[in-house]
Amino acid sequence: MQGIRGRWGIGVTTDRAPWKDGDMSLPRRVSIVLFDGFELLDAFGPIELLSRLPDEFALTLVGPAAEPIRSYQGTRTVADVSYTEAEAPDIVLVPGGQGTRSLAGDPGFLRWLHDWAGDARLVTSVCTGSALLAASGLLDGFRATSNKRAFAWATQFGSDVTWVPQARWVADRTRWTSSGIAAGIDMTHALVADIVGPDAAAEAAASIEYSPRTDPDDDPFARANGLA
Repeated sequence: MQGIRGRWGIGVTTDRAPWKDGDMSLPRRVSIVLFDGFELLDAFGPIELLSRLPDEFALTLVGPAAEPIRSYQGTRTVADVSYTEAEAPDIVLVPGGQGTRSLAGDPGFLRWLHDWAGDARLVTSVCTGSALLAASGLLDGFRATSNKRAFAWATQFGSDVTWVPQARWVADRTRWTSSGIAAGIDMTHALVADIVGPDAAAEAAASIEYSPRTDPDDDPFARANGLA
């Protein structure tokens, strides 16, 4: 795939083997995509859990520029690197938030996301971050879910996405997507268990005194929002 020029510069692509082929060097490079209006817990819930395993995961915050980025809550977070300078990641996490509403219609951002994240071993999202993945084409051919209060909006994106209305999270090969906000922590716990092992996931959760939901189909918010 050829890199494209756009608002965010030239995309980065590399040839990568399947994400569970066993040869991913440690620590695995996890890049969290930030943007104006991102939801704090979407990003920092997973970050808190992954940070408990520093030998397994190296975390990088990627933003429009290596400078403070305003969350939906108003708190500013400093990105480590800009979109145009970000290295090809092993694992990508895209949060949701009100900022997704404008980015879902931003061709330059979507082309950058597609080229940069497309060859990652694993592409994940929390909440309406799945709308950005879908709009960029990264969910075509996959099952996915999203925030249940924004489900109708998020599911208008993507040309070949099988949207799952009742799911705490959906794991489909190299794509993992969660429901709204706090569900991202449950998805991350399941992801750690899948990659590193259930004991490591349990210890990471215990270290933050967190009791995760472990059933991806346990989704009371789908019922509460008339989706099940």
